This record gives sequence, C-alpha cells and structure tokens, in this order.
Amino acid sequence: MKSHRFLYHIVALLVASIWGSTFIFTKLLLLGGMTAAQIFVLRFAIAYVLLLAYSLYKGGRLFACSWRHELLMAMLGVVGGSLYFLTENNAMNYTTTTNTSIIVSLCPLFASALIGIVYKSQRLNRIQTIGTLMAAAGMAVVVLNGHFVLHLSPLGDCLAFMACLCWAFYSLLMIPAGKRYNTVFITRKVFFYGLVSMIPYFMVYPGLGVDIVLSQPKLLANLLFLGCVASMGCFLAWNWVLKKLGAVIVTNYVYFNPVVTVIFAWAILSEQITLYFVLGTALILVGMYLADKRNSNQ
Repeated sequence: MKSHRFLYHIVALLVASIWGSTFIFTKLLLLGGMTAAQIFVLRFAIAYVLLLAYSLYKGGRLFACSWRHELLMAMLGVVGGSLYFLTENNAMNYTTTTNTSIIVSLCPLFASALIGIVYKSQRLNRIQTIGTLMAAAGMAVVVLNGHFVLHLSPLGDCLAFMACLCWAFYSLLMIPAGKRYNTVFITRKVFFYGLVSMIPYFMVYPGLGVDIVLSQPKLLANLLFLGCVASMGCFLAWNWVLKKLGAVIVTNYVYFNPVVTVIFAWAILSEQITLYFVLGTALILVGMYLADKRNSNQ
C-alpha cells in the first residue's frame, strides 16, 4: 500500500509539473494571435475527441445513470473548465500576474475548508493544517520573489478569487462523482460540458482561430501538447489520483505549479533563480509532506 501511495504522489507531482510548464506553450499561442478562450476551446476539443473515440472503441457508457448525475457532470465541466479558465485568464486583464498567481494558487486552502465543511471525515488535522499553510506561504515567497508589493485591483482580484473558488468546487464535486463513475467517463464529461458552456461566449465573440493554428506548424505543435498531454492526459491522471488520495491531499500539489514555472523560465527563458525561490520551494515541499500526515487513528 505504501508503494502504491508513493506512486499516486508521483503522478500528482508530474501533473502539477506539466501544468506549471504550460504557461510557455500558452504564451506562444497568445503571441501567435490566438485568444485565451480560443486556446481553451481547441485544447479541450482535441482532448474530448480523443476520449470519445476511446470510449466508443471500448464500448463505454455515453451518459450518466440519471439526469441528476448528468447535471453533476455538467457542473464539473463548468467549474473545472469554462468558468475557471475564463475567470483566471480575464483576471490578468484587470490585475497583475503576481496577484492572479497568488490568489489562484491558494485554491488548496479554499478546497480544504470547503471539503471539510461538507465531509467531516476529510477535515485536516493540526499537522496537516500547518503543512497546508506552510506550503501556501512558500508559494507566495516563490511568486513574489522578494518584491513584497501587491497592487490591489477589485475587479481583477475578484475574478481571480472566482477562479480559485471554481477549482475548490471542482475538487468537492469530484468526490461524489468519483464514487459512481470511472475516471475516463468523468474526464470526458468535463471536457464536453466545458465546451458546451462556452457556446454563449463565442456567440458574442465569434471565431475559433483554427486558421491561425493551421498556418503555423509550431503553434499547432503547442496546441497538440496542450490538448493531448496537458488536457487529456493530465486531467485523466489528476482525476485518478483524486480518487486514490482524496481531494484535500491532491489539491495541495497546486502549490508546486509556480516552482515548475520558475524552473522552466530559468531553463528556456534564462531567468535567474533567486534565494527566495529556494526558500519558497523548501517551504512548499515540507508543507506538502506535513499535509499528507495522518492522525495515528486514521
């Protein structure tokens, strides 16, 4: 069991690492002329088509057992897909990237609190609470990088908090969903309803930007990575470890995203790694270790 639990943590860390690296691929697509909404829809569309083809080949179910369960899947697709991405990306139009990064990366705190209110069995003990707070502090140190100045922007910060709450509710809703359906089915539904809920947005702002991607092979390669690996592969893996380790523990790996972002920025963009990064990373790692500690009677 210990070896299995170690594997689950490795998978969660790998997913967090890939998600932390996606800023480069997304940035290149943005610079190529695409919008954040176009990138989201195309990467989710690629992932959905692949999962749908796999499900049809395996003879998997297409619909949930009841309309209530189907509604649960729709809620997952909205809070974990369209609403999350729209609020996160639009937040950076009204506030700083630093503010957005810090607020959104605090979603483990919100998720732990929300899940603890609904499920008493998943409430954090004292050591786990200290670990979560320590990891949150480490994340802030990494993002701020010694520049402890935050510029308040009510609209942008509220949008970032909405993105944070979206991911917290996604983690909460995954608990009942994971008890009834397998990972492939849930993930496919998340992509489907994430795409469907974007229809009103594109009625106002039409154009998917497919011509932009097809005319530039490098952009197509970036989009395929985001769709096949960062979306389909990572969402499958993330939903799988959510079922194995629990939403409270797995969500803490979101704190590791800024660490990977800085490492990629150092390796690819030649940005400097500072002492604050080392200190913040140490706090995150120790905090995540403590957050996985259980009471002796658990």
